[in-house]
Amino acid sequence: MSAILHKIRASLVLQTLLLTFLVLALFGPLLNLLIWTVAESWFFPHALPGQWGMKYWSQVFSPYSDVSGSLSVSVAIAVLAVAVCLVISVPAGYALAQRSMPLRVFFMLLFLIPQAFPNLTVYMNVARLFYQWGLNGTVAGVVIVHSVHGLMYSIWISVAAFSAVDPLLARASRNLGAGPVYTFFHIVLPQAAPGLIAASIFVFLESLDEFTATFFVGAPDITTLPILLYTASMSGNYQVSSITALILLVPSVLFMLVIHKFMRPEMLSKLGK
Repeated sequence: MSAILHKIRASLVLQTLLLTFLVLALFGPLLNLLIWTVAESWFFPHALPGQWGMKYWSQVFSPYSDVSGSLSVSVAIAVLAVAVCLVISVPAGYALAQRSMPLRVFFMLLFLIPQAFPNLTVYMNVARLFYQWGLNGTVAGVVIVHSVHGLMYSIWISVAAFSAVDPLLARASRNLGAGPVYTFFHIVLPQAAPGLIAASIFVFLESLDEFTATFFVGAPDITTLPILLYTASMSGNYQVSSITALILLVPSVLFMLVIHKFMRPEMLSKLGK
């Protein structure tokens, strides 16, 4: 009996240690980030800041700060990237959702190519080409590279969204005399709308957090929040970089809750098919 109790206790201790490790691994960096946002002075070897305060918050949100301007640029670029991706992915997703489309698998894999190569090498060459074309250091150039990067999410999710549409409703609409355009916009598109919203959110968050493409194609003329975060961290201003990282984290968490609502199980089952 004592041997069994000893094993149970050992198992509980092991489970507790594993759970503690997972909690620290998941929330430890976030806790450190939150502490830096309210630390006015924190030097080694002290475990906690020597002085707490909101001084750096007032600096970040002051009228003379670069954060508000960088946030506006980041949001504008992300919205434009979403618009470009939707213009391409809605018709492409609808076409690729048809199993009878020739070379369907080839086109699906084609949109994965930007993810198959190291981003650093790709964007260095893209920056060289954009410099020749006059797109380097412009919002248009940054939007293009963000859109190409986000097309993988928008195309694949759009295909899944259109694949989950009930074909009987579209067929019934056509049988009742509706044309293909009316059927698409009033029957098919509303059913696929939740998946398209989820695709838009993925593209928006990917563009909002994108650093490498913006650094090589847009800097120093285009300054987004990730660029500002990098600049602040490289200069040793960990408070400003932590607050900037927290600003980027908030929409990611909120939008992920929205995505959880719109990503229906029947749509998720169609991903990659």
